[in-house]
Amino acid sequence: MASRESPAVARRRVRLALRRAREARELTQQQVADALEWSLSKINRIESGDVAISNTDLRAMLELFEVTDDDMITRLADDARSSRKRGWWDEPRYREHLTSATLQLLQFEGEATAIRVYQPTLVPGMLQTHGYAEAVLSFWQDELSDDARAVRLEVRLNRAREVLDGDDPPKYLVILDESVAHREVGGRKETAELFRQLLVRMASPRTTVRVLPYSEGVMAQIGAFNILDLDDDENAVLYRENLDTDDIVHAPAEVRRHRKYFELMWERSLDHEASVRLIQARLATLLTSLDRAGS
Repeated sequence: MASRESPAVARRRVRLALRRAREARELTQQQVADALEWSLSKINRIESGDVAISNTDLRAMLELFEVTDDDMITRLADDARSSRKRGWWDEPRYREHLTSATLQLLQFEGEATAIRVYQPTLVPGMLQTHGYAEAVLSFWQDELSDDARAVRLEVRLNRAREVLDGDDPPKYLVILDESVAHREVGGRKETAELFRQLLVRMASPRTTVRVLPYSEGVMAQIGAFNILDLDDDENAVLYRENLDTDDIVHAPAEVRRHRKYFELMWERSLDHEASVRLIQARLATLLTSLDRAGS
């Protein structure tokens, strides 16, 4: 989809190919580590996608796994080289203040053909305005430095420009718990600005937002998550957030489980038009309140 491929996607292809090759030889990670005189943690990091692999290490593993297909070796070498490339997300100040999972998320978002988001408490970061995002991040002022919050704010606002405003944006499907529409973040003015911008985004043919009504409240216990399809829904990753931690999950079974949750909530949510009307009504209430306060 994108004009340039992210290192995370190339790295994912390498890690999956190496794991399949190792399993085909019926070798454990420990046996590979012993044979190559590497640490087990190094094998773990390569197969989990936490680190890029050098061309020398790649060829050592392929030789151990008895991979002799020249085309496959060339493709993996190209992917390994791509996995070491740098993008806008790789500036030192970003790497200093963002988690490993967030850095991977930024790369996967740039390659996704579809992104599905469930948010039970807040409007997703990619749809946040400056004032709303600043208020969200201020909650962490005792745990994050001023520099860290400034970087996270900048990245949060960049994501919409890089992903949703690009030449070929992904399909962006969002489920918001109804409570999100009634929660003021940063004050009425900031919340009204957020809902005004959200309605603009909802008018895009590539962005669909549905509101999960209070009557389906039992589902709100499911934590926030994103599913990012890369080419198709069989090739996807899961991103999860929980308070101040986040992670990227590659396990197909876990991705399928969350996709099932999403589809169930999607079916039980208000449709797009009804969701638009709900947000419009909430915006009107906020604006009326601001008018009265200013009179």
